[in-house]
Amino acid sequence: MRINDDLSIDEGLITERFVRSSGPGGQHVNKTESAVQLRFDVSASALPAAIKQRLVRLAGTRMTQDGVLILHVEDHRSQERNRAEARTRLKRLIEQASRKPKPRIKSRPSLSSIKRQKDKKAKKSQTKAMRQKPRPD
Repeated sequence: MRINDDLSIDEGLITERFVRSSGPGGQHVNKTESAVQLRFDVSASALPAAIKQRLVRLAGTRMTQDGVLILHVEDHRSQERNRAEARTRLKRLIEQASRKPKPRIKSRPSLSSIKRQKDKKAKKSQTKAMRQKPRPD
């Protein structure tokens, strides 16, 4: 499966299982196995280590302990459309993982912004102090 010009994954690492879909649909949903459970073995793939690492982070709970990415798609009534959607989602996820995140550049707030923030905080404190009952002297 081709991801982009530089990246492609082995079709042998993708397995699809068709299961019954949940939700509305009446008798049709009870008879057909239109939902797709796509499994992609990330740990066995030839993806670069950095992309694998980002993919694991992006996948979150969809990743198993064995390094298998599981995508469950039941958006459409048709098995074929769900299958195409699952492959599109996998492709999009890998594309997203292949983009290197932009490094964060640390910045310091300006002195005027710090002063504004402290003035605002003091004013808010004063407002709240005015709401309290006066102390008996």
